[in-house]
Amino acid sequence: MTKKKTGHVTPQERDEIQALFERRNGLNELARILTADNTELYERLIKDLGETGTKFQEWWDRMAKKYQWESADDGNWEIDFSTCDIYLVTP
Repeated sequence: MTKKKTGHVTPQERDEIQALFERRNGLNELARILTADNTELYERLIKDLGETGTKFQEWWDRMAKKYQWESADDGNWEIDFSTCDIYLVTP
């Protein structure tokens, strides 16, 4: 796996993706323990997971377009939350 610094975002932009990242992780944890028995809660969780995933991807798409980050077909971007640096990770 190769990791190459390809960009940088502002602290405000970092905060936006970090909040989505933490929300998505929390929802995924909840999904592991929640059963479909509680239909209403389960449906809300699934809906929220979908919306959060969409917002997460939209952030990456928006920033990639804004900053013209290098990309790769088999790669993905990662952010270092402490430095706001963006890395292109490829196998």
